[in-house]
This record gives sequence, structure tokens and C-alpha cells, in this order.
Amino acid sequence: MENIINLKYPVLLIHGAGFRDTILGIINYWGRIPKYLENHGVVVYHGGTDAWGTIENNADKLKQKVLQIKEACNKEKVNIIAHSRGGLEARYLINELQMANSIASLTTISTPHRGVKIMNICFYIPMPLYKFAAFFVNVWSKIMGDKKPDFYNSSLALSERRCAEFNKKYPNKENIYYQSYAAKLKYFFSDLFFGILYLLLSITDGETDGLCPVESAKWGDFKGTITTEGIWGISHAGIVDFYRIKYKGADVLEVYLNMIKELCNKNY
Repeated sequence: MENIINLKYPVLLIHGAGFRDTILGIINYWGRIPKYLENHGVVVYHGGTDAWGTIENNADKLKQKVLQIKEACNKEKVNIIAHSRGGLEARYLINELQMANSIASLTTISTPHRGVKIMNICFYIPMPLYKFAAFFVNVWSKIMGDKKPDFYNSSLALSERRCAEFNKKYPNKENIYYQSYAAKLKYFFSDLFFGILYLLLSITDGETDGLCPVESAKWGDFKGTITTEGIWGISHAGIVDFYRIKYKGADVLEVYLNMIKELCNKNY
């Protein structure tokens, strides 16, 4: 180990929608990030939530995880770093499940706190058709390990309409430090998986990482937008090191290490 960081509380990583912490025990959602932080002395845990579980069901899982971490580490609180929808699950955990006293800080990365405007279109899709498609997504999710997949409600929760309701119901708690980061792609060809979504969201939502609008990611103490030098930028998957590549002018691993250093300086 080198440059050990004496973080006061352990870190809980919460992944976003459509994926799990690991797939088949091989593909790690967070890439090299957990190991990199551990090599600097940070105690890291994973949320273990479903890929397409509802915010409510996933938050129930997170509550049990937080209680387990507190007991295992003999700590009264944890720091949460959440990507994408994981940030909404963390906020629900804090507010609705009365876990505010167990959370020291919440760092969200590309979390659509204000939703995605284009997702409002889903409300105009005939419900039987939408639920029919959701059925097949749920079947696949169960095969991949989900216990309670619910693609229909999980996807609608990311709409601008639902997030506006969510924000009114679940404001920030005064005793918790909230900070946020956004990621940004620069062109549709910058990421093969998010290219089409980037084009659509650029029209409806402005600057985006291909899935989460930059403006929607701003919550609490906004620390800035992470992107690259040159023409590429960083996508919704790239910001969690899913591709495990080195970006020009943007070291994703160092972004997370600096997050931890700042939390340490704030005595979290």
C-alpha cells in the first residue's frame, strides 16, 4: 500500500440501473476503482442491489448492508458513493428508511436527480405494451441474479416527472454532506453504447454523458463535470471505469481517490 488515507468511515459503493456489482463473477461494474481505493487504505463495500429492482426494494437491501457494515467495522456511520440511479436509492434510504444517522456523506456521480426529460415519453407508451416488454427484461434480470426485478417501475422512476415528485418528498438532511459529480460526452461517436442516446438527450436535455444530463446530476455541493481533453469525453459507463481505459486529461481512478481525500479532510 502507498499514500494511505485514514478515512474515518468505510465506503459503500452503490451501482446504477441495468447492471449488478459483478456479472457472472467476472465483470466488475466499478472496474479498477475498488481495488485502487483499497490499495490506499480505504475500506470498501458493495451495495449488492438488483439491476432492475425498484428504488424502494433496493433501498431495503442497502439498509441491511449499512447495518452489516457498521457492525463489521464497529463504526457508527458509512460514506456512500453512488452512481446513476444508485444515488436516488441512497436518498430514499436516508429519508424514508430513517437511516440519516448512519450516513456521514453521500457522493453521487451522474445521478439523474432531476430525471431525464426524454423518459417522460414512456408515460405515453400504452401500458400493456410497456409491461409486456418489461416482462422479458425481468426474466433476463432474474437469470442474471436479480431477486425482485421490476423494469416497468424502475425505468419510470428516472423520468423528469417522477424525479420532481421524489425531490419534493425527500429533501437533503442537514447532518449529511451531499456532493455530486457529472460526466460529459462530446460527440455521439465517442461511445458506441451511448451514441444514439447521446444524440436524443442532447436535443431534450442538453449536455449529457449519454444517459444522465449534466444539469440533472447537480445535487448538493456540485464538484464539477468530468470529461476529457480533445474530442471524446467520458460516458455514463466510462465514469465508473467500466471500460478500464486511460482518458486523455482525465484519470478516472484519481477522480475517485481525490473524492476520498476530500472526505477525509472533512473528517468523514
